[in-house]
Amino acid sequence: MAAPGGRRLLRLGRRWLSQEPAVPPPPPPGPLYPPVVASHTARSKAARRRRLEHFQRQVHEAASVEEKLRLYGKLQRPKYTVHPQTFALNADRWYRSFTRTAFVPGLPAEAAEEPGPAEAGVELGALRSLACDALLQESFYQKKRRPFLYRDQEHTPGPFLTQLVSSLAAFLCGRNPLLAASSLDLNPEVNYYWHHGEEIVMHGHRKGRVDPVRFQIDDKPHLQLRVPKQLPEIVPLESDLGDVPVIDHKPSKLPLFKKQYENKVFIGSKVSDPCCYGHTQFHLIPDKLKRERFIIANLEDQIEVVYRANGVASLFAWTAAQAMYQGFWNEADVTRPFVSQAVVTDGKYFAFFCFQLNTLALTAETVKNNPRKNICWGTDSKPLYDVVEEGSVKGFNDEVLLQLVRFLLNRPKGL
Repeated sequence: MAAPGGRRLLRLGRRWLSQEPAVPPPPPPGPLYPPVVASHTARSKAARRRRLEHFQRQVHEAASVEEKLRLYGKLQRPKYTVHPQTFALNADRWYRSFTRTAFVPGLPAEAAEEPGPAEAGVELGALRSLACDALLQESFYQKKRRPFLYRDQEHTPGPFLTQLVSSLAAFLCGRNPLLAASSLDLNPEVNYYWHHGEEIVMHGHRKGRVDPVRFQIDDKPHLQLRVPKQLPEIVPLESDLGDVPVIDHKPSKLPLFKKQYENKVFIGSKVSDPCCYGHTQFHLIPDKLKRERFIIANLEDQIEVVYRANGVASLFAWTAAQAMYQGFWNEADVTRPFVSQAVVTDGKYFAFFCFQLNTLALTAETVKNNPRKNICWGTDSKPLYDVVEEGSVKGFNDEVLLQLVRFLLNRPKGL
């Protein structure tokens, strides 16, 4: 007999089975009201976290690098202005703390290795001749007037460094194809803006709020070389070659001063420029920081501090800006290291630095679980020559010239 309603039931033991397919249960009803979230303008921790998440989502979803940089520096607050060339005592330790950088004395093996027989034997005389000609041209052959006060570096050392670098780069193009495709900038502008640590706002309508400590580097190297291909890494990304100084005092004790103006990230060219990687920077120590002043003030131990602080701050700003041009930032840390070089000089004494950027995650939230450290290698300053007398250069130091040549010959593997 047919079951009522056209259903046929089969009895198997004590079970009744229906041959009709089972109807899935209806989905649970959705919420009738939107979730309750913190206000964007509230002063609670939940509201601050929501504002931060909204900002991070905006930057992550940016359609281009230009838009990401615009959003990254959109909010303007008072920030500490970091000067790479500073008179502050022991500034290099402070700068290493702000940038999470470990300093290693000396140069890495790749940058300090001796050149081959061709460079050391055949071309050494030609290289020395180029350097001596550039020095004599600016300090002996030309009849220059007496420089204005505190403008001595622009009078002779600046033109000498420009002519020396351009001559050596043109001479070495045949041995390093990367130099032929490079871009040489004269008096460029390099900027970088970042957060590191937290502080409580002490004054104003935002008094009592917790804000990140903001920093801005505005650097002006004398010369810089930009290249279309990135320099090779020196050590692996997770390498730990030293400790980072921990300074618990406020940056105003250095002293650093706060200003409020445009937050800028810039490597010396636009994002669309094909030469978007840094090769070597050349910095000229100003006349106010020349070593004779430190010797008169019995501060001989601060002479090398000026060189180290300049190398650490300038190379951090340059490599970090390069990384941001590739789409990385503190919430999307780098996946490969960025390497650049720097030469800091007063026209006579030269110091050499190599910097490898391993991390951009320096904010109070991202630094907690971040074992990476940026690494800077550097040498003490050495004289290129002793004195220029009677149309000749006396006491010329070939070691300094060869180290400068090694820096210019550095290139990616395979070129």
